[in-house]
Amino acid sequence: MPVKDAITQFLDYCELDRNLSQKTIRMYSYYLEFFHTWISTNYKAVSEDIEQLTDTHVRKFRLFLAQQYKNPYKGMLKRQSQNYFLIALRSMLRYLVREEMNVLSPDKILLGKVRDREIKFLSPQDLEKLCTTPNIKTTTGLRDKAILEVLFSTGLRVAELAALNRDRINLETREFNVIGKGGRARVVFLSKRAALWLGNYIAKRKDEAPAVFIRYKGKKVKKLEDMRLSPRHIERLVEKYRRAAGITTRITPHVLRHSFATDLLMHGADIRSVQEMLGHKNIATTQIYTHVTNPHLRDIHEKFHSGNE
Repeated sequence: MPVKDAITQFLDYCELDRNLSQKTIRMYSYYLEFFHTWISTNYKAVSEDIEQLTDTHVRKFRLFLAQQYKNPYKGMLKRQSQNYFLIALRSMLRYLVREEMNVLSPDKILLGKVRDREIKFLSPQDLEKLCTTPNIKTTTGLRDKAILEVLFSTGLRVAELAALNRDRINLETREFNVIGKGGRARVVFLSKRAALWLGNYIAKRKDEAPAVFIRYKGKKVKKLEDMRLSPRHIERLVEKYRRAAGITTRITPHVLRHSFATDLLMHGADIRSVQEMLGHKNIATTQIYTHVTNPHLRDIHEKFHSGNE
């Protein structure tokens, strides 16, 4: 089977049988089409018959990603980014094995070791500065204040925040459901402060747009749905208030998600509960926070380090 046909069948399987999100399917398509272009350029026989693919070909593809390929926007690929291509290829091979094709075993594709991620989060002082920067006397300022408070209160991903609709929010119970990565549903909770500012903003609304957060500038829209703020717009406004608050380190909505998780753990929340609130599939993903929030280590340092005497 040609690689091109294998990719098409795999993407159909992802959509129809695995019911993956369109975003995930688009990313699989990008990584696999990239591989198809590379293998067609360098090993035409393999591109025409995926059963000829060997671990040697995959290793040379890895070397290309690590040493030669340069993204036109971001430069050389980080190790984690290189792994995304291999994960997509491995997933496709796993599917083909289930289809009883004699292809390279996906277990032979090893991912490059990735260094521990550096978790960026805001101190309580910087969080306070950031959240008090919007001018709440204006409609957009009140909206932006609510956005910042909700991001820190819930740990929502920016796409999840942008997708929120008003009819799903219960300000009395201060909770609502979201569908996150992989189609996984979870309950999200609003702090009292976030619920207050979100309620103030919604009460000011005179429109009938379903989205919780809408734009007020730009060209006129034909459909109410077009008023919804995009994830990119939310990213820009977080950066705008970061600069206005005098915070020197660049931050994104995801930094507020990190700040949410860090705040919970530092105040004694257990790791399993934080995992559920973040919507992480695996506990290992959540454990990236523990090395910066372990109060026991802080107590040990305080008790035994000579500089504390």
